[in-house]
Amino acid sequence: MHHRKKIGIVDDHPVFRKGLAQLINEETDLKVTMEAESVAQAMDLISRALDAPGSDPDTGLDLVIVDLTLKDRSGIDLIQFIHDHYPLLPVLVISMHSDVLYVQRVLKAGALGYITKQEMTGNVVAAIRQVIAGKRYVSADMMDGLLEIMSAGANALADNPLETLSNRELEVFELMGHGYKRQEIAQRLNLSVKTIGTYLESIKKKLNLKTTNELMTRAVTFVGQA
Repeated sequence: MHHRKKIGIVDDHPVFRKGLAQLINEETDLKVTMEAESVAQAMDLISRALDAPGSDPDTGLDLVIVDLTLKDRSGIDLIQFIHDHYPLLPVLVISMHSDVLYVQRVLKAGALGYITKQEMTGNVVAAIRQVIAGKRYVSADMMDGLLEIMSAGANALADNPLETLSNRELEVFELMGHGYKRQEIAQRLNLSVKTIGTYLESIKKKLNLKTTNELMTRAVTFVGQA
């Protein structure tokens, strides 16, 4: 019997998750065997799939598709977990973010591929097959942006102060740009309001902003461009 590669999907939107699963399951060599909506749930299901005995044909995973904006934590945390505990399991990121900044971070965290949700329908199957084969997949537009940053060298950091933000700071900054209040960000990330306040002060300092209103404007602009 022909072996179909087993795919896991981690995304907090059920409709998107089901649609992507249907798209993948139409392929004769691929099938979705795991779905999760949060980092914690994904960690648990991935551990079960890869640590369990191999007698069940659906045991194991050949690739995990990860969104960056999840219910509890950043998808980058999940990528780092997979890279640290299951380094042979390839990760493909599918995200609404088209900013090259995110591509850099997920590749550094251990993902092999990055595709935006806007280009997903036409290219996701090709991206999956390429990443399963152990090859990197980045769209042409994203690759152009990465090459520009690489050619700029040290000047790229000075030109884009967002590069100085930690992954968690970038996550808080993005949520602020989506209109979340401090209390809502704290609840979403399972952190205290005081901790979120500390992050916001650090972000303001790194971006050379004086007021929370300036920070909000910058965050909304960033989300609008991403």
